[in-house]
Amino acid sequence: MTFSRVSIVIDRSRPVPIAEQISSTLRSAIIEGRLEPGARLPSWLDMATQLGVARGTVKVAYETLADEALVFSAGAAGTRVAEKPACAPIRSEISIPRPLQDIERGFNLPPLPFQMGVPAQDAFPAKIWARMRTRAVRDYATAPVGPLDPRGHPELRAQIASYLAISRGIRCVPDQIFLTNSYRNGLALALLTLQAHGRTAWMEDPGYPMARKGLELSGLQPVPVPVDGEGLQVARGVALAPDAAVAVVTPGQQAPTGVAMSPARRRELLAWAAREDGWIIEDDYLSELKLSGRALPALAGEDPFGRVIHIGTFGKTLSPTLGVGFVVSPVSLAPRFGETAAFLTPSFNVTTQLALASFLADGHYLRHLRHMKSLYRERRDALRAHLGCDFGVEAMSGLAILMRLPDGTDDVALARRVLELGIAPFPLTPWYIDERRAAPGFLLGVTNIRKGNLEKACEALRSLVGRQMGEAGHLRISQKIVVSA
Repeated sequence: MTFSRVSIVIDRSRPVPIAEQISSTLRSAIIEGRLEPGARLPSWLDMATQLGVARGTVKVAYETLADEALVFSAGAAGTRVAEKPACAPIRSEISIPRPLQDIERGFNLPPLPFQMGVPAQDAFPAKIWARMRTRAVRDYATAPVGPLDPRGHPELRAQIASYLAISRGIRCVPDQIFLTNSYRNGLALALLTLQAHGRTAWMEDPGYPMARKGLELSGLQPVPVPVDGEGLQVARGVALAPDAAVAVVTPGQQAPTGVAMSPARRRELLAWAAREDGWIIEDDYLSELKLSGRALPALAGEDPFGRVIHIGTFGKTLSPTLGVGFVVSPVSLAPRFGETAAFLTPSFNVTTQLALASFLADGHYLRHLRHMKSLYRERRDALRAHLGCDFGVEAMSGLAILMRLPDGTDDVALARRVLELGIAPFPLTPWYIDERRAAPGFLLGVTNIRKGNLEKACEALRSLVGRQMGEAGHLRISQKIVVSA
């Protein structure tokens, strides 16, 4: 059929439905301008007669175009081509900065040697996970589905509760657990629930930069509280902000120092929260992967007052692509957490949750953690030995080595420069709130250091940092940072 500048040809040998062939031809003509706005299309009957198809087939094609706002019904005046919406010209000079551009080198990029926060890519149990995932997709596709629980699937929440009781000393029921897609999402859920806008929050100094920014975006004022060899200096926090609403801490393995909070400091912190009606947000940072000695129980497991909100994630132990974390709420806050989750941060991706539930139930996760601890210890020691030949290094207790740089070194600029050499150490100074106490250095992640890239990565680091230091002295690697108030 040909009308005006449009030719419609029906090919019955094609697997494409006839209605779709008609709508596709008309769509192209409208978009390309061969059918101008206001042009009248043939009636259903006329089009069907000329093409030798059923009138209902033409009706389906026209309705498809109407759904796309390309044509409209004008009643007795027939079906006509719609006016194209006026589009404002795109300004070529617009440049929108990406998020985290001062922290992350980019997104969806393969990890580089020394990069922090990314598990060993070569040690992910891909075959087992693929089997679990395939089974979960198949089972869920055929299961009757009603409204989803915004807290997360009950099976996974029950498995997490069992795991926490065994490995982290936390006694809780599944209804205290709320699934998230990451630590940061868990922090957002906690801050939304606490509704502490306008209040102050203790923040470890040095401490996780993203947590600090999260507090600021939630309307809280972070107060830097120094960290020493026993963890957060609680007495200093009381002196600086006794009426703080929240304390954000990493008691199991402090980031970035690797220090474990001492029993005395734990008791002191819990007593402060109970006395001042404050809340403690526990970031259980890599505590399952403590490489030296036994991991201490979670702070939430030692809390007799119900003041600790525990946040964990599988992103750093399995893979960030899973997008699964969790929050353990105190019993008193669980109803409010549930309401916040239901209205603002509902659960997600049920098939991934079911696959992870099976992964935990079958014991794969605990076996994976044992394997990763051995692997990371081996990689840490290899890096320590390799750098030690030149620098006399010692490994810290976490999954990174802390390399001190001379005072006055711009470690942020230096970290950008070494990206060109194919390595991604993290600068130390952004971890400090109080710039007067900031000490330059590099954090060298060990998780993706392998025999195939160890020599090249260390040589790149040695050449650039060596030139930067000149005669300033030798590099120092420290097992822990000891800072004074």
